[in-house]
Amino acid sequence: MKILFIGSRLYDDVDWYVKEKGIESVLTESNENAINLDLPDQVFIVPRGMDGPKQVALMQNVDAIIPLIGIDPPLIDVAHMKEEVEKEHGIPVIAADVRAVELTSNKIKTKEFYNDIGVVTPNYQILTSPDELTLDFPVVLKQGEGQGGKDIKVAKSIEDVNEYFNDFNQALCEEFIEGSEISIEVLGFNGEYVALPPIYKGETTIEGTHPLNKVKTGPCMVKGLDNNLVQHTAYKVAKNLNSDGIFEMDFMYSPKNDQLYAIEVNTRPNGTRYLTTATCSVNSLCELINMAIGEFSLANISDKLEYYYSTEIPIGNYEGPSPKEPVKSFAYNDFVVHGPEGYQRVTARANSKKELEDLVDKLT
Repeated sequence: MKILFIGSRLYDDVDWYVKEKGIESVLTESNENAINLDLPDQVFIVPRGMDGPKQVALMQNVDAIIPLIGIDPPLIDVAHMKEEVEKEHGIPVIAADVRAVELTSNKIKTKEFYNDIGVVTPNYQILTSPDELTLDFPVVLKQGEGQGGKDIKVAKSIEDVNEYFNDFNQALCEEFIEGSEISIEVLGFNGEYVALPPIYKGETTIEGTHPLNKVKTGPCMVKGLDNNLVQHTAYKVAKNLNSDGIFEMDFMYSPKNDQLYAIEVNTRPNGTRYLTTATCSVNSLCELINMAIGEFSLANISDKLEYYYSTEIPIGNYEGPSPKEPVKSFAYNDFVVHGPEGYQRVTARANSKKELEDLVDKLT
């Protein structure tokens, strides 16, 4: 079995699994100085875009293509490449299709999609001027595209809105939901979908604290919230997107309204994947490989499911004990260190809350 991976930044997360499965690995990357280029069997430096990876896939006669891309801008090019390569060459590309990417990469289209399928989302309006605002403060101002908190502002007054419009001509304006932030991964392939355990990402803040600066835990344990509701809603969203790959969804739960709100959905690997793996022993990136080699199924996922208490802590530069090889696998470790130097995080798991507390004390 020969698989082409597109992008090297996330490749070290799966290299151990690729070798364990005896897969011949080919990787394309546009940056000749990128990390992890020493890990695959073959590496090809190609121009930006999907034409280079497509040509390498055909030249190398690969059996499948797995894009390991964790940012939004290239996803539509990947989707177009997927549809072309699968139709004309019969090579499966384990990624979302054009329709799914178009619906999820623009927050305004995502809102319309939620409304169409009957999933509750915060009240919103599209502003072309601060004078059009009718929602009560505080409100959240966003652009249609962007990730990782980019171009998002919590506005507490009309002055804040005016300030936002100094930089933008339009805004998606949402009511601010006070409550718990929740993330969940859904895996989908060939019409089968499975929602993994929800992850708790902290409480919403008027200051708009970035998710990377919050301590996260799994599984999600929020008073008044049924995790089955989160999984059912996430499953419904993925089912209606009707595509393949990883779907990462963000929700808010308001205890005041006893309401779960859908915020956004991404069709790419995401920042909570380590915590999800720690919590349930299902690694979403490894499952992309299983999709490519014919080993993905709901039954196989069910057989792997385990249940742990887990947490992810921003730590800057990790100086604790070294994990076992392979260092990115929870199959061999009770903790994983990830992220670039200066912004590292530790994700740890244990069988009980007390054991987890003790482990965190040892690591930090």
